[in-house]
Amino acid sequence: MALAAGESARLAGLLKECRRAVVFTGAGISTESGIPDFRSPGGLWTKNKPIDFQDFLASAETRREAWRRKFTMDEVIVPAEPNRGHRAVEKLVRDGKVASVVTQNVDGLHQASGIPDDRVVELHGNTTYAKCLDCAMRYELAPLRAYFERHCEVHDCEACGGIIKTATISFGQAMPEEEMRLAELESLACDLFLAVGTSLVVYPAAGFPVLAKRNGARLAILNRESTPLDGHADLVLNAEIGPTLGDAVNVN
Repeated sequence: MALAAGESARLAGLLKECRRAVVFTGAGISTESGIPDFRSPGGLWTKNKPIDFQDFLASAETRREAWRRKFTMDEVIVPAEPNRGHRAVEKLVRDGKVASVVTQNVDGLHQASGIPDDRVVELHGNTTYAKCLDCAMRYELAPLRAYFERHCEVHDCEACGGIIKTATISFGQAMPEEEMRLAELESLACDLFLAVGTSLVVYPAAGFPVLAKRNGARLAILNRESTPLDGHADLVLNAEIGPTLGDAVNVN
């Protein structure tokens, strides 16, 4: 998976030439921080069938299992730190090249790298905190985990009595309307759409690079494996993400 110097230079050239870019990230950018992919062979969803949102709502036992899995997974997610790829994206935002980061990831590592919350569009939510499904009151995870370890369940919302859930989008749960709207607007406004570490098979999110390309933007794809949209791209790089982006942006 070695990357030819000329290809790396082409990515740097596209970034230099663009006026307003969007970076669209998937699990591949975070695997280099030690966070395993969910969908790939051997990933988390091959070991545990995902819990459907309606099942979560209907069953207290299912909610307990969901929280048990969540706190087990936190042993991996909580210690994770942004890697060179995240730092490269942050520099592009800071330098004014990237207007927005649209991500399918829920780990919060883009924000941890220094990108402001209002520049990150989280299509699948965020697993680093929880919310009441009724009133949207925010809950931090540490107190919820302490309660769970004492009572084997997470209490209901203190404000309204609603069900508390991690602030992620589960299977069977509607995609967030505002985030989808923002992602569409950013895709239409950009002149370079850079897809990083995403298989580009999960819709409707995978439709955004197509939308950008049809609207005249250049499309660059950086992923370890091929994607269904490679034939539409102006540049395809099958390489390690952190080193490739880091070299293109000159970030260690």
